[in-house]
Amino acid sequence: MNSAKNYSVFLLFLQNPLFLSGLTSFLFAQFIKFAIILTRKAKKGKAELLEAFFWRTGGMPSSHASAVTALTVTIGIHDGINSSLFIVSLFMSLIVLRDAVGVRHSSGIQAKTLNALGQTLLERFQIEYHPVKEIMGHKPLEVVVGCFIGFFIAAAYAYL
Repeated sequence: MNSAKNYSVFLLFLQNPLFLSGLTSFLFAQFIKFAIILTRKAKKGKAELLEAFFWRTGGMPSSHASAVTALTVTIGIHDGINSSLFIVSLFMSLIVLRDAVGVRHSSGIQAKTLNALGQTLLERFQIEYHPVKEIMGHKPLEVVVGCFIGFFIAAAYAYL
């Protein structure tokens, strides 16, 4: 009997509009990013395509911006913009959005500089260097488009 109750609680969780809007907006943004990658890049293997869909960061649109915006808007619609949960979600979203543009971009520039330095060390002194991954973060437009996706998906779950 206990497992049946746990199953129904799990089903309620999966039907929660907050969960659905956040997940849908994240996956929709990733799908758009995936489609853009398919049109711009040469043919890729299946493993590389799956990695691009599920794990690729950066690029148009920002799936992180989409997800946090959808969560914040859904909370605002369901609980009101005066609720404590909305205020917490709003500030956490602003931190994520700021990091997507600023902090991640700065760390990408640092990674690029480290890789150039490592290449110089290899060429001049034959010192082996393993390059670090260069992720340049998001451009502001990529974050704005992600926010629009999140907003409209949250509104769709709330009003449709």
